[in-house]
Amino acid sequence: MPTKHILIVEDDILNRRLYKKVLIENHYNVREAPNSLEANKILDSEPVDLVILDIHLGENEIDGVSLGRLIRDKYHKPFIYLTANQTKDIINEVDITTPSSYLTKPFKNEEFLASIVVAMHQYQPASKSEQTVTVKDGEYTLELALELIDYIESAGNYLMYYANNKIYKSRNTIKGILEILPSDMFIQTHRAFIVNKNKITKHNGKQLIVNGHVVPISKTFLQSQVEQLAS
Repeated sequence: MPTKHILIVEDDILNRRLYKKVLIENHYNVREAPNSLEANKILDSEPVDLVILDIHLGENEIDGVSLGRLIRDKYHKPFIYLTANQTKDIINEVDITTPSSYLTKPFKNEEFLASIVVAMHQYQPASKSEQTVTVKDGEYTLELALELIDYIESAGNYLMYYANNKIYKSRNTIKGILEILPSDMFIQTHRAFIVNKNKITKHNGKQLIVNGHVVPISKTFLQSQVEQLAS
């Protein structure tokens, strides 16, 4: 059986060393990251089969829940949350990102290792046609297939997803969602708009028609979008 590669994302160096020791003793290949920036570098350049992710990554850092969402949507890897506080609010927050599991500190080594084995055994990566983004539909959370999205509009700290003649919502930014969306399917036409290329029916130098809706094109993005539309 090939060696599995595990990434530990934890700001506490003593905890990282402890987890690493347990994993190496059980024949895993281990990489460490103290924050989300270093984690992204590793995920972009090295093989990773599973991420062990602390929910709280220290002050002035991207929190583990946001990183978990990126791991799921961009890197399509299974991940396990670690937390010192298993409150109802935290459980509700992390469940939206669909982790494989979460462990409350302190935990036994046997629990730790069992969670890893189960997570990797059960995880089934989505095919390109099955890729989704997590959105809110009123009071409900659902997985919206990327291919169904007409366009996305920024609204403050939220994004509005136009699909199925409805509007869905998520807490994210244009920059954040662009890290997740496949560039061969989506293009940014304006600082506040992203469009599904497959849904464009007409366009000129000022605007696009996307499934009957008018979407603006700004001068800043015009040249790069013309090149993409022609590709």
